[in-house]
Amino acid sequence: MTHKKSKNIYIVSIEKGEEIIETLKELSVAESIKTASISGIGAAEKIILGYFDTITKEYTETTLEGSHEITNLTGNITRKDGDPYIHCHITVAGKDFASHGGHLSSAIVSGACEIVVQIVDEEIEREFNEDVGLNMMRL
Repeated sequence: MTHKKSKNIYIVSIEKGEEIIETLKELSVAESIKTASISGIGAAEKIILGYFDTITKEYTETTLEGSHEITNLTGNITRKDGDPYIHCHITVAGKDFASHGGHLSSAIVSGACEIVVQIVDEEIEREFNEDVGLNMMRL
């Protein structure tokens, strides 16, 4: 990963072979990013998508193999128990142009991944919400 900062924005280039979520956690730690908004594009392989069932309060995951275009990557960085908490959703398309999307659990960059991280001045923590079954922002 390489990155450059301009005021409250980081321009991030995640390199081939790097995992997106872990790389964003590393950036958050290295640059002391507490809260931010994330958007990006690129290409990835071995993508693990999640779908959260609001009735059962459980995630179902599926893995997409092979290279896919990242047509949209969006999310945020917050904190949970003082540690970086990366929450992203992704839409990807394969060579057949069919798209898949959901909660991003993991993705390995297969070509390039370019992300903009916009810092938010306020630190936001997450806590588990029993009713929803998810770690929610505590505002």
